[in-house]
Amino acid sequence: MAEYLASIFGTEKDKVNCSFYFKIGACRHGDRCSRIHNKPTFSQTVLLQNFYANPQNSLKSADGSHLVANVSDEEMQEHYDNFFEDVFVECEDKYGEIEEMNVCDNLGDHLVGNVYIKFRKEEDAEKAVNDMNNRWFGGRPIYAELTSVTDFREACCRQYEMGECTRSGFCNFMHLKPISRELRRYLYSRRKRGRRSRSRSRDHVGSRRTRTPEPRPRRSRSRDRDGGRDGGRGGGRDRDRDHREGRSGRY
Repeated sequence: MAEYLASIFGTEKDKVNCSFYFKIGACRHGDRCSRIHNKPTFSQTVLLQNFYANPQNSLKSADGSHLVANVSDEEMQEHYDNFFEDVFVECEDKYGEIEEMNVCDNLGDHLVGNVYIKFRKEEDAEKAVNDMNNRWFGGRPIYAELTSVTDFREACCRQYEMGECTRSGFCNFMHLKPISRELRRYLYSRRKRGRRSRSRSRDHVGSRRTRTPEPRPRRSRSRDRDGGRDGGRGGGRDRDRDHREGRSGRY
């Protein structure tokens, strides 16, 4: 009996534990759900609830089809890339190496703007939750918690990935918003440099020689509408065209 219960845990056959909460870290029924929402005490993945405020989504009507304002896809992609890079770089520098970061493009209240950050180490995820729950971003408090989501293939909507989901943004599975190819290359090259740096540090443990760190490229920044980083705890980065072209030339 115990083996059977373990085999169906978190699946649709489990009548006790909520399968959606187990797979996605969120449930549309919330506290009113008839099944148990098991919150993990340790995990590699951190959930930042309703963290990304997508201006394009906020302008949609109830059926998710009508844009009240004229916002181009290019402007929205730049806005999203700025947000993604800002969060990814700060979290990796402050808490530890990130294996995967995903942002939901859903419109349902339980999924809209959810950000999932999967760290390589569980202790880094725990450190991030403890710290980020005392911080603000873009003028709003951050709500962070550990989540059982580790396999995003099980959490994502396969129909959406094939362009066939009929529920639009109100699907109960994740619709993940992609970053630009340019930003993906930048983060990949940054990770490779970081791993080489850590490898050199391990090779010289015990050595008294010190190396002058490689200077980081200068980046142009501008304040967002919320007044910037709120004292170093939020905001975004706006890269102008010259900076974008300069950075892409390094690949």
